Amino acid sequence: MKAAVFWQHGGPEVVEIADVPRPQVGPGLVLIAVRAAALNHLDLWARRGLPGLQLEFPHIGGSDIAGVVEEVGDGVAGFGPGTRALVNPSLWCGSCDWCLKGEESLCTSYKIIGEHIRGGLAEFAAVPAANVLPIPDDLSFEEAAAVPLVYQTAWRGLVSRGRLQAGEYLLVTGASGGVSTAAIQIAKHLGATVFAVTAGPEKVARVRELGADHVIDRLESDFSKEVWKATDKQGVDIAFDSVGEAVWPDLLRALARDGRLVTYGATTGAAGQVEIRLTFWKQLQIIGTTMSSASEFNEVMSLVFEKKLKPVIDVVWPLEDAREAHHRLEAGQQFGKIVLTP
Repeated sequence: MKAAVFWQHGGPEVVEIADVPRPQVGPGLVLIAVRAAALNHLDLWARRGLPGLQLEFPHIGGSDIAGVVEEVGDGVAGFGPGTRALVNPSLWCGSCDWCLKGEESLCTSYKIIGEHIRGGLAEFAAVPAANVLPIPDDLSFEEAAAVPLVYQTAWRGLVSRGRLQAGEYLLVTGASGGVSTAAIQIAKHLGATVFAVTAGPEKVARVRELGADHVIDRLESDFSKEVWKATDKQGVDIAFDSVGEAVWPDLLRALARDGRLVTYGATTGAAGQVEIRLTFWKQLQIIGTTMSSASEFNEVMSLVFEKKLKPVIDVVWPLEDAREAHHRLEAGQQFGKIVLTP
């Protein structure tokens, strides 16, 4: 089969299209004929190399997979070949204390498809049957591929970890990214007021179209000062962030008393600076979040299937453009999800 692979860590130039063996389907597994797969910043980190991440080369990225069930392994029931489906990229053991509590993303052996094992940037992908979720006929494969990782991350981060309530103020950084565009929609669905930070007039306009109440161009003004003015010097209840090191001091200043900084990434660096006196005086909370539990995933997917949340797609390109897709994502040129089609 054709796949977008890399044989070593490095820049986008290491990504190439190659012929690799088609995955074998063992017990409990399902072979998906991939119709669309989407990129995430996770693909960039895996390609560059992460401390402790040991990959089997050639590695195939792509955590977000949508397609048609081609073949099912022994013991798989409930659906068969021809089923239109998307894939939950989370992998969990099902037997540790966290899994038994229904907190699969805290599993002691937690992994992500496309990061720790080969993903969906290929013509076929083999995944556990428990990760396969049938999709309605009116959801395109491109839309389905734009959903799994970002919507589950935003849902858990805002609802379960951040405890966002109707009427609260939310600040979203990196507002043109996949998780952020999902977060804006989820926050508006929950009845929150959204402040969003992005760069450039075109992205400002598109973020506003998504429903953000206040959109701040970080190239033109200091977002923490803008938030402070707009909230009558009260600040926001939650800051939802994956930018990391470059913005943490400003995020803490932008938070209201008893505010929550919910972090799910660190694209500008992991050494976030915390002003301790500000933190204890305003009684702030710093909360980490990663992916979601299986029940949270199913809950947010149902909202997508009901058209209450709408996937945001940047471009749809053929699989052969995988290297260019890495370039586009790394340069921050995208708005929403970059989708590739084998």
